[in-house]
Amino acid sequence: MLPVILNPVNLKVGLVGQGAARDRRAALLAEAGVEARLLPEPVPDALLASLQVLFVAGLPEGESRDLANRARAAGVLVNVEDVLPLCDFHVPAILRRGDLLLTASTGGQVPGLSRALRESLADQFGPEWTARLKELGLARAKWRAEGLSMAQVSQNVREMLVRMGWL
Repeated sequence: MLPVILNPVNLKVGLVGQGAARDRRAALLAEAGVEARLLPEPVPDALLASLQVLFVAGLPEGESRDLANRARAAGVLVNVEDVLPLCDFHVPAILRRGDLLLTASTGGQVPGLSRALRESLADQFGPEWTARLKELGLARAKWRAEGLSMAQVSQNVREMLVRMGWL
């Protein structure tokens, strides 16, 4: 597995599917700031080729397999919800606290464990972490502007976390 955080600003993402599964994926993408293009069925090859990432949810496995193969042939990364053999990547369990993003993954083997870990993290990292991240970010920017080295800035962040009793 290669964990990567993608910047949604210039990302060309498509979503195709049906029902509640598609709606869950649409909500997940919107929450991440991704403007996913809802694709019609059947999806034309030219439209697939205009994408970088494709999410498929709520389609029968045969349709999903065909769509994934066509997208992959066009150089598009594919995620078919709950069908690991058809996925180039999977989506971990996610906890957001403003810009703080915590994830848990089992490589798709045990999604229930990922979910349980996310719930445990939610207990440890409550909504107050949105403000804490902003405070830490301001402090870090100040230290960088003062010319401190990355190592010293990192040490200052750790000391601030301890001093504030946050960790």
